[in-house]
Amino acid sequence: MKYSSSKENYLKAIFHLQEEDGVVTTNALANELQTRPASVTDMLKKLKTQKLLLYEKYQGFKLSNEGKKVALQIVRKHRLWEFFLVEKLHFGWEEVHDMAEELEHISSKKLIDRLDEFLGFPKNDPHGDPIPDSSGKLAMKQHISLLDIPLNTLAEVSNISDQSIEMLELLKHKSIAIGTKLEVKRKFAFDNSLELKIKNQSAITISESVAKNVFVII
Repeated sequence: MKYSSSKENYLKAIFHLQEEDGVVTTNALANELQTRPASVTDMLKKLKTQKLLLYEKYQGFKLSNEGKKVALQIVRKHRLWEFFLVEKLHFGWEEVHDMAEELEHISSKKLIDRLDEFLGFPKNDPHGDPIPDSSGKLAMKQHISLLDIPLNTLAEVSNISDQSIEMLELLKHKSIAIGTKLEVKRKFAFDNSLELKIKNQSAITISESVAKNVFVII
């Protein structure tokens, strides 16, 4: 079944929120979508009628199995388009989110499957988020925050949790991207900032607020 762009945006937003909190409240969703709670309530009724939502009294709501299936396909399209835009059209990783937001509403499954094949079935998007496969399966990686790795331990950047343009521009300026290999050389007690050493580069310092959003695998 084809859903409107608006419904797809709601399903994707609910999916991301419930990944963090289990169940979603009307206010949290309104805040995420920057709209009025009354508008959210109207849409939730429509999604519930289509059996895409489950409502838990006094707790909130979450996606039904069918709703989750639809949301995962939207997430898949979004992340594949981001990968395409960065890897094939050479956009910066900080530029592609809004473009992928538009492209994710293309409904042709055949096109998306061909795109996936053309790209070599990538496992992760340019920000390190896992790309669901054609059946909606999502492979999760075990990674830890840069703040939590021991000193002088070689690690590889695997995910960025804050994907705002400002954060991604800053990381790009610091030459930190998915796949970057680095070591934490010092941790400063005064403000929890870190001194990092990236191969073939001078040492750099990043703040705690940046470091907590950079995840690595060791």
